[in-house]
Amino acid sequence: MDINKGLPAIASHRDLHVWIIENQRMVPVPERAYGNFFEEHCYIVLHVPRSLKATQGASSDLHYWVGKEAGAEAQGSAGAFVQHLLEALGGAAVQHREAQGHESDCFRSYFRPGVLYRKGGLASALKHVETNMYNIQRLLHIQGRKHVSATEVELSWNSFNKSDIFLLDLGKMMIQWNGPETSISEKARGLALTCSLQDRERGGRAQIGVIDDEVKATDLMRIMEAVLGCRVGNLPASVPNKSINQLQKASVRLYHVCEKEEDSVIQELATCPLTQDLLREEDYYILDQGGSKIYVWQGRMSGLQEKKAAFSRALAFIQAKGYPTYTNVEVVNDGAESAAFKQLFQAWSTRKPENGNLHGMSELIRGRLDVGKLHSQPELAAQLRMVDDASGQVEVWCIQDLCRQPMDPKHHGQLYAGNCYLVLYTYQKMGRVQYILYLWQGHQATTSEIKALNCNAEELDLMYHGALVRVHVTMGSEPPHFLAILQGQLVVFQGRMGHNRKGLPASAMRLFHVQGTDIYNTKTMEVPARASALNSNDVFLLVTASICYLWFGKGCSGDQREMARTVVAAISGETKETVLEGQEPPCFWEALGGRAPYPSNKRLPEDVSSFQPRLFECSSQMGQLVLTEVVFFSQEDLDKYDIMLLDTWQEIFLWLGEAASGWKEAVTWGQEYLKTHPAGRSLATPIVVIKQGHEPPTFTGWFFTWDPYKWTNNQSYEEVVDGGLGAKPAIFELTAELNNFQLSRGPSHGRAGPLTPRTLKGSQDGSGNELQLDSKGGGTSTSSYHSSPKPTIKGSLSREQLMHQAAEDLPEGVDPAHKEALPLLVLPTWPGPPRVPSQHIPEPRGDPAGTP
Repeated sequence: MDINKGLPAIASHRDLHVWIIENQRMVPVPERAYGNFFEEHCYIVLHVPRSLKATQGASSDLHYWVGKEAGAEAQGSAGAFVQHLLEALGGAAVQHREAQGHESDCFRSYFRPGVLYRKGGLASALKHVETNMYNIQRLLHIQGRKHVSATEVELSWNSFNKSDIFLLDLGKMMIQWNGPETSISEKARGLALTCSLQDRERGGRAQIGVIDDEVKATDLMRIMEAVLGCRVGNLPASVPNKSINQLQKASVRLYHVCEKEEDSVIQELATCPLTQDLLREEDYYILDQGGSKIYVWQGRMSGLQEKKAAFSRALAFIQAKGYPTYTNVEVVNDGAESAAFKQLFQAWSTRKPENGNLHGMSELIRGRLDVGKLHSQPELAAQLRMVDDASGQVEVWCIQDLCRQPMDPKHHGQLYAGNCYLVLYTYQKMGRVQYILYLWQGHQATTSEIKALNCNAEELDLMYHGALVRVHVTMGSEPPHFLAILQGQLVVFQGRMGHNRKGLPASAMRLFHVQGTDIYNTKTMEVPARASALNSNDVFLLVTASICYLWFGKGCSGDQREMARTVVAAISGETKETVLEGQEPPCFWEALGGRAPYPSNKRLPEDVSSFQPRLFECSSQMGQLVLTEVVFFSQEDLDKYDIMLLDTWQEIFLWLGEAASGWKEAVTWGQEYLKTHPAGRSLATPIVVIKQGHEPPTFTGWFFTWDPYKWTNNQSYEEVVDGGLGAKPAIFELTAELNNFQLSRGPSHGRAGPLTPRTLKGSQDGSGNELQLDSKGGGTSTSSYHSSPKPTIKGSLSREQLMHQAAEDLPEGVDPAHKEALPLLVLPTWPGPPRVPSQHIPEPRGDPAGTP
């Protein structure tokens, strides 16, 4: 890099790099302080994937973050440094503008378990974060679902509300107060952030108390009221979170930007669904996704000055549209587009295939699949969409009279468009029995039959103790494994199947369209019996009362012909006659009602779009689906309280955590996701519902690594909180260091007044007297501490001694009229706060936030 530009070196051993802009310089932020952001500064964050496999072929991302109190000079410096870094990276990075509190999901995905917004600025002589620093007295407001943030707020009850989490940080003691309306998943993620702060800033030696119920957590509330004063009145509700729902994101508009007489002219070009050919390499464009995000696409042949002005033009567009100034901006270059940008288009092809082994996979699927290889290499199973070689056990039921009726194995592949079917597949993986239940829905099925299909699937799932992986399949969009377990013999008849297992009376002439070259992609569909339904690229079967014509189009291959011959027996037992296109006998056309034009051009190979898989957390707000993306995802991002959506483009996976609520809405959310997708996705895309602990290789293969035993001993939030008690019963103890302890307990209310900074001196400098709250006066349950055993005590006043002391001999601050209600005063010999046992706190992930 050019040292004259003031750019620091980028370490090659790290994916993530963070700099703070200070005095017009880029100053590296220590790794342990990643996730800390001062409101008066700007930051630059660079993510360079070291392994393309680990990030599914993702490009580099370059962010510049603007604090809400940052000045114009700092913002200008950050913008200049971003341009220099972009040049050093060869222009291949995706650029992002991030505003405090409104960062993109990509940005927030770097900092787990959350980001911390710090008040003020960073003094030049001060370190960004110091470990084992105890002179702290602050209140943090913790918000967010999948991506958590903590903001320093006023140290007052006025900062609290009923729906969020607040952390009172007193150095050696950290109290997490959970609002009465917070969900258990929010509490768990708040605790993960609290434990991360404890580990990063206090070396794990601070004590953590959790308040879930103020009435039962009297000891902890006594400490909070000592610091914050007595609370007056009821807590307010939180300000509703204005999350962008999928319906808002469904609207996309593409604008062409050009220069005309030194002015920029922005002209609307198209709306959804967008196609890639709209983008010309000599121009640049603005894409508006419903006002939630603005993209700028720069063609490879566009001018250098235009590229430098990308952010300024995007901000001018935001202002002209009347959008909030914090609207996220993403600048992408031709050939280095982000996954989110590509998926705004119907299809996306790259000049060079990102996955060089696609041809090898297509060749592999032609032969006999190696089950061991599919199970040992789940990434292969995911790409091929095959859990095994389809040699397992198959059971089929037809939904009739709202009940399931078993089908004869000889007719397993013969389905009717007016019915719904359940297909249960049983196989073994590493010696363990696994199940897949396909819910097949015909195009002509009624609403009541579809409802009955789902109800019967629920019953089967209960019978198998929730172990079924459910795949919702729409007629005509069957996945390869479904076709393979029917051995390429899937035939879909028009009409409905009667109780005698035969279809309704059909016309004398029936025409069937046979498509496919092997058992993994062959299916046969009945089509209208007329000549216009033919296609020169395929094979058709015309069944009459006396003969069966097997018609081979000129463009069909030998593999297609062989598969068609195996299907004939399942459709008709009449005499078979082979007919080549152009050599049809007159009776053939008579059966079809005469000649008619039909498609005869050579079929072009299907365009395989290079879409990367994307993972989202699902939630509902005001009845609308809200998705939060987790970029660079891993198994760690699957939490037991979550419902996650994995979009691999060919399939939609819905992963249900064992403690998640909203299981019944999962399939509806998947359907809504497809319906509102700006690329105009097919509503027939298979939807796969998976419960935690029953993941097939077609799902786990999309993750870089997968540990099947990860959740064997996974603790719940309640278990983590209760675990802080160690082997002791639900009676807990909290140790807090307070020098010059002055708690006034009036006989009328028994409440403590607020503590002054002087009172907290002992807590800040780690020395002085210690206040030990008596376990008998504190209540039990729904509040807990993460703490080590008590320090060794050299001298103390027992309760009996305290009760018999004369009033003039009592320690300072003790009310002689209420000696029995006071905690025990002790004088410890303690070089430092105890370290929290590691088994009592959740394991921190990623780059936790740390603060001085």
